[in-house]
Amino acid sequence: MERNSFFEEVNGNFGFGCMRLPMNGTEVDLERFAQMVDAFLDAGFNYFDTAHAYISGKSETAIRECISKRYDRDRFLLADKLTDAFFDKEEDIRPFFQKQLEWCGVEYFDFYLMHAQGLRNYDKYKRCRAYETAYELKKEGFIRHLGISFHDRAEVLDMILTEHPEVEFVQIQFNYADYDDVAVESRNVYDVCEKHGKPVIVMEPVKGGTLVNLPGDADSILKDLGGGSNASYALRFAAGFPQIAVVLSGMSDMSQMEDNVSTMKDFKPLSEEEQAAISKVRDIFRGLDLIPCTACRYCIEENDCPMSIRIPDLFAAMNNFQTFRSDNSFFYYQIITANGNGKASDCIRCGMCEHVCPQHLSIRELLENVAATFEK
Repeated sequence: MERNSFFEEVNGNFGFGCMRLPMNGTEVDLERFAQMVDAFLDAGFNYFDTAHAYISGKSETAIRECISKRYDRDRFLLADKLTDAFFDKEEDIRPFFQKQLEWCGVEYFDFYLMHAQGLRNYDKYKRCRAYETAYELKKEGFIRHLGISFHDRAEVLDMILTEHPEVEFVQIQFNYADYDDVAVESRNVYDVCEKHGKPVIVMEPVKGGTLVNLPGDADSILKDLGGGSNASYALRFAAGFPQIAVVLSGMSDMSQMEDNVSTMKDFKPLSEEEQAAISKVRDIFRGLDLIPCTACRYCIEENDCPMSIRIPDLFAAMNNFQTFRSDNSFFYYQIITANGNGKASDCIRCGMCEHVCPQHLSIRELLENVAATFEK
């Protein structure tokens, strides 16, 4: 299956995901981000991905300051998204879209996506004629290519692409840990994209950093290959499938940028030996019973938790304990829950977090497990 021709304008198969940027407290570190942008463009890549939900809108404005104001428009490609938290009716969509253009400092988006599609929100997009409105904006020249990002089962994607053949590409969560996972269904979702002839953009290729900081026995398996970093194997796995057009990576410091750029600039698919090693690592992960949270932070950025519980950070502490059985996890838990932040046991089970979770996690139940571990 050949890539759609419009992806020929993407330099290489690597994109800069702007959900996890370098931070200075609660603000984006614009100086460091600008340096990373320069390094990314200097390496010959040009695809940037954002959404208003990322860093509470600060990702978009950081793009304006560090990219749009500093480079001619033909030097970069920009993808943005329509998130269901920011519209309630059809009439809300155009004004919000125009604000996104202003926040990003551009006159059009190269790629625009219906965000985090699934059964949870698809009816709202249909009711508000979101697809039709976006397609009108495309005909008016404000969107060059229309796509979706997707978080649900393969059969749901098949339904959406059947109902909306105008969709040009699909962004999916795809990594070696989720490839055969019965909840994420990465392999089956990818197969649906291939069935409909849609190029694929990959998000979460390193699963929110989970595939970088591996448990000891898994880490040793990849180290024994004598090749690149743990992240490099994850990126190469994701990029090695024929329908994959772009692999996104969220990078928060220059060392991550340099490692990822070096991997993707001289991209080589995984060898048979490396594929076998990845399979062994996957088997180890299956035995750990980790919480499959990717730290997208939708649960606390699209909704203000009434108890101020830093859910992704608590899950990270839990996974750290499950992986390494280190007492440091208890120290991290104390830090996370200090200064007015809620403990896991403070959850009032309102369920707002579960409503927006792209991974469809049973967050209330998981928080009970976290409390049982750290609040004995």
